[in-house]
Amino acid sequence: MSRAVAINGSPRMQNGNTALILDAFIQGMRDAGTEVDLIYANRVKAQACTGELHCWLKHPGECYIRDEMQELYPALRATQLLVLATPVYIPLPGEMQNLINRLCPLLEPVLETREGRTRGRLRQGVAIESVALVSTCGWWELENFDTVVRIAEEFAADAGVPFAGAVLRPHAPVMRPGGKVTAEGQAILDAVRTAGGQLATAGAMDEQTLAAIRRPLLPQEDYRRRLNALG
Repeated sequence: MSRAVAINGSPRMQNGNTALILDAFIQGMRDAGTEVDLIYANRVKAQACTGELHCWLKHPGECYIRDEMQELYPALRATQLLVLATPVYIPLPGEMQNLINRLCPLLEPVLETREGRTRGRLRQGVAIESVALVSTCGWWELENFDTVVRIAEEFAADAGVPFAGAVLRPHAPVMRPGGKVTAEGQAILDAVRTAGGQLATAGAMDEQTLAAIRRPLLPQEDYRRRLNALG
């Protein structure tokens, strides 16, 4: 049985739109036989990386900051799939950014050039084989995800593992106005569950499935008027 660690970076944890999408994604992976550990960045409360590179230069593979990240590192080293899940802020929620920065001890203190870029690689004993992204945002356009997708892609490249793709849900609040999931919202969740199963079984997600997840649910101008009316 393969293993995955999914990190939900939303400060709203299980109550946010990110959780709504991530839970369906995790269910799809579990249906396909993957063992999934769900972690909330807001509960880990990783302290900020100080950038002193103790984990590379003094005690390779070990972070000197003694906080709850120390309890997370063993699960990260043992997982085959790392799923980063986050809402779009500017660009990330603070706790999620701190946690991603603290992944540095998973990398070897050896730099190499790949495709014209300086890159690292995972340490021996770190089992991560791929990285995937699940993200939601409150604005209409897909372009709002560009920076967050780039962050996930860059970490995968720096670790020397494939980026397995991104599950993106723009204008996510439309899926459940007033707290109740609409029929269209449920169709999105069904597609997300399918994507999770695809990733677990094939190591990749079908573009048609990803397109169904990110499709517009209403015209852009209608959504803008709806948001502006809240002010």
